[in-house]
Amino acid sequence: MESTYDPPVLQRPLRVWAVSEQKIGTLSQCLGVGRYFDPTPLEKIIVPRHGLKRLLAPPIFRRSEPEPDILISCGYRPEKPVLKAKRAFGNRPIAIHLQRPEIEGYDYVFVSRHDWTDELSSRSNYFPMVGVPHRLSPHVIEERRASARATYSPDDGKVAGVFVGGANGAYEYDPLALNSIVGAVTHLQEQGWRVLVSTSRRSSEATLEQLLRLRSDRVQVWDGTLPNPYLDFVAAADAYLIAKDSITMPCEALASGKPVYSLDLTKIQGPRLEKFERFHSDLQQTLRLTRPFEGSLEPYDYEPLNEAARLSAIIRDEMSLPAR
Repeated sequence: MESTYDPPVLQRPLRVWAVSEQKIGTLSQCLGVGRYFDPTPLEKIIVPRHGLKRLLAPPIFRRSEPEPDILISCGYRPEKPVLKAKRAFGNRPIAIHLQRPEIEGYDYVFVSRHDWTDELSSRSNYFPMVGVPHRLSPHVIEERRASARATYSPDDGKVAGVFVGGANGAYEYDPLALNSIVGAVTHLQEQGWRVLVSTSRRSSEATLEQLLRLRSDRVQVWDGTLPNPYLDFVAAADAYLIAKDSITMPCEALASGKPVYSLDLTKIQGPRLEKFERFHSDLQQTLRLTRPFEGSLEPYDYEPLNEAARLSAIIRDEMSLPAR
């Protein structure tokens, strides 16, 4: 992914390792925060291996490597390798985790508000965050906006970004949910919106098939054959409609300062649904950042969200680093 952050300005260079599972969402979180300290963090991807493959797998780090100043991880798989690396380098690197860890030993931990529990408030090295950090920023979105608008709205008409994902254990993309998505896109088109529709890696063939049928001179759907135009879709949009199965996409859209609406899907009862519903309730009812979709994308105001920058400022303050 191309550069999508505001370059850091530090009086001394720092070396950052971004240690992540094999998921673009967790890597994006590590890089989003890490790039405020190091323009090119070293990416360390933890690949699950079993049996002989595990024994023969190259180590995630070697002591001969240049010592990192900061280790930033996300997901449960990186926890043991990160803390092992921290010990190997004399406990000098600062270890940061971007979700509640299963293993103690991190210097600073950031936990999403929808996963926060009361007992964490007494821990001085734990900090709540809104949703998740990522690689977008208000500055980058605005910087790309003119070019994206020229491509996707040459007549400067209003543009809606519609972003969908896939079944995730909390929500299902069944025929009822697909009908809801199709109906929403059709309705927006009838209201005069140009609609830019992007799917994700989790989107099913059935979802893409339904969406491709909506293509017209006012509806563009990314079919996965060309490079993903998601970033330009975000930059071009005047409002967003995002299916509720994603946590990252609403957070990215909220960096724009434009209205962000949530589209309901078919619910799968259980703990995972409860987690996602806490997230959406926090954004809608508590923070008043997003709104439920009820047929229209009305404008409203809020302060653009940039958690990666806020988290980096907390880390810098805790480490007594110079301000940007």
